[in-house]
Amino acid sequence: MTKSGFRWTLLIAANVVMWGVLSFYGTTRAARPTEPRLPFANSVEQRGELVRELRVISGLLREQNALLRSGKLKVVVDTPSR
Repeated sequence: MTKSGFRWTLLIAANVVMWGVLSFYGTTRAARPTEPRLPFANSVEQRGELVRELRVISGLLREQNALLRSGKLKVVVDTPSR
């Protein structure tokens, strides 16, 4: 087989393979969701939730600081038994 005959055979084989691969490509008839889901929650809701959590943390810190300042705190250290 000559060089040009080999090249033509290789070109035809590549085309057949490409057409074979592309024949499997197709669009689906699946229905789209009625309401698109966003990848993240609403930023306004996230901000509100963050503010609520920070208020809870702030209240707990105030309670802890009041307990520490009162002097009624008792610390017990226990060594683990082996």
